[in-house]
Amino acid sequence: MHLSKREAPIEAIRTRAYTIPTDKPEADGTFAWNSTTLVVTEVVAAGKTGIGCTYNDACVAKLIDATLAPMLIGEDAWSIDALWQRMQQRVRNIGRSGVAATAISALDCALWDVKARLLDMPLARLLGVMRTRVPLYGSGGFTTYTDDDMRDQLAHWVHENGCRWVKIKIGSEPSRDPHRVRVAREVIGGDAGLFVDANGALDRKQALHYAQVFAEQNVMWFEEPVSSDDIAGLAKLRNALPARMELAAGEYGYTQDDFRALLANEAVDVLQADVTRCGGITGFMRVAALCDAFHIPLSAHCAPTMHLHVACAAPRLRHQEWFHDHVRIEQMLFDGAPHVVDGAMAPDMSRPGCGLDFKHADAQQYAV
Repeated sequence: MHLSKREAPIEAIRTRAYTIPTDKPEADGTFAWNSTTLVVTEVVAAGKTGIGCTYNDACVAKLIDATLAPMLIGEDAWSIDALWQRMQQRVRNIGRSGVAATAISALDCALWDVKARLLDMPLARLLGVMRTRVPLYGSGGFTTYTDDDMRDQLAHWVHENGCRWVKIKIGSEPSRDPHRVRVAREVIGGDAGLFVDANGALDRKQALHYAQVFAEQNVMWFEEPVSSDDIAGLAKLRNALPARMELAAGEYGYTQDDFRALLANEAVDVLQADVTRCGGITGFMRVAALCDAFHIPLSAHCAPTMHLHVACAAPRLRHQEWFHDHVRIEQMLFDGAPHVVDGAMAPDMSRPGCGLDFKHADAQQYAV
């Protein structure tokens, strides 16, 4: 059936936050947690419901309900770019980064999902398929894990799931990290790629020192060795790292200016972006265009369920982070959540939109 733009007014927006305990205590170089909060929003237009989500504090749901949803109700669901721009303007005085950016991201993902459902096509096809399978790297190795915990997790990803790369957290006790890196290398073998992520825990000299130590175990990716706010430090470290080690950052990019600054200052070898933080599908595709213009590869950060379709469409995308915490939550609470097959995930092209249905009944026990 042909649908005119008039036939898709936004009828309702429903948002709820859910806090899910972790299966074990988790920590990285700068933070520790025992639970993760998922904020889910649904946009209803012309009888179809689109799903979006973000990982942040439950206050994101209040911001959506009180500030963003009222300005979207009754608007044209086809006009996503215009609505994205209006949401950016609406949060100008709140501050576009952080909480506001994640709220916009969840809504934008839901708007793209409902648009694809109205057209009865997979979101990847609507965006333009560049690849049908998205390579994954296993991500976990939390600093709270014992050596055996880490061995079991990494071995599962490499030897059972076929992941070509894995990543572990470092930085909470830097003196222990060379040992943990050796343990990781021993369990994954010499062919798999090994990444480390300091979450900005180190200073510049520490980062350079440990990069040289990690190079002995053929670590090929050093993520946020210093704070991503220290763009000059990232740029200097990028030039000083061992030749076969790449520097990655960008997961805390919220606006296009954040990503442009990292690229223009030549601060990264690989840019990361998170669809649940950077402005949703609209923001992620704009980041992908920036990467294409700067000839820099793009890696999708966490939340594989929300990235699945846009990762199939983004130019220069190298891989998707298969983050333990989010994978566990999404496979619990979303029907249609992706699984690993031979080190990659692939969308179900027989399902419209992002191919997801939220399990409201299963999630109710975690509702905030």
